[in-house]
Amino acid sequence: MADTTTAATSRPYGSGSGGRGNRGGRPPFRKPGWPKAYAFALVTGALFLFSWIGQFVFQAVVVSNEASQHGQSFAWAEFLPQFLASTFENWQSEFLQLIWQAAGLALFYYWGSSQSRESDERIEAKLDALLRERNLDPQNP
Repeated sequence: MADTTTAATSRPYGSGSGGRGNRGGRPPFRKPGWPKAYAFALVTGALFLFSWIGQFVFQAVVVSNEASQHGQSFAWAEFLPQFLASTFENWQSEFLQLIWQAAGLALFYYWGSSQSRESDERIEAKLDALLRERNLDPQNP
C-alpha cells in the first residue's frame, strides 16, 4: 500500500519552504545540549570547588604551622571543626546574601511587583511594531 501523505503534511514544523525560523523542518527554538544549558552552573560550581579546596589547603597549612610553633603535631580532629566553622561563616556572610538577592528578586518578579511589570502601553507598542515589521496593519490584524 502506498503512502498518501504529502511532504508538507509529513513535516512537523512547516513545509520546509526555507522561511524564517524554519531550518529544514527543525523547530525554530531547539533546546541546547546539557553542557551548554547548564554552563553557568558548571562554571560556578567549578569556581566554588576550586576556592573551597584552596581555603582547605591554606587553612590546613596555617593550622599546621601554628601547631609546629607550639611544639604540637597537626590534629585532624582539631582542624576539621575549625575549617567547617570558617566555611559556614563565609557562607553565612556572603552566599546567603547573594542567594537572597537572586532568589528574592526572582520571587518578587514572579509575584509581579510594580518594578517588574511593563505597562500595557509599552507591550502594545511592541506588538504594533512587530505587526508593522511583518507588513500587517496593527489596527486590523
